[in-house]
Amino acid sequence: MNWKIELIFIPVTDVDRAKAFYLKLGWRLDIDFEPAEGVRIVQFTPPGSGCSISFGKGVTPAQLNRAQLDALSWAESLVR
Repeated sequence: MNWKIELIFIPVTDVDRAKAFYLKLGWRLDIDFEPAEGVRIVQFTPPGSGCSISFGKGVTPAQLNRAQLDALSWAESLVR
């Protein structure tokens, strides 16, 4: 059996900030919709990839630890 990862959910504290980050990287925006009040789902796919990421509001816990916040700040500094 050949297993493949097709979608990974990641927690974010600010959906618009995360969306801007992935747009700046040149990733394809697949979807950005609000199926219900308080719920928003955003999905991106990197160029040439068969795996996408998804994040949003009301879909995953958004509790990031200090190391995750530091990693996000570092990653954002790469595309400034």
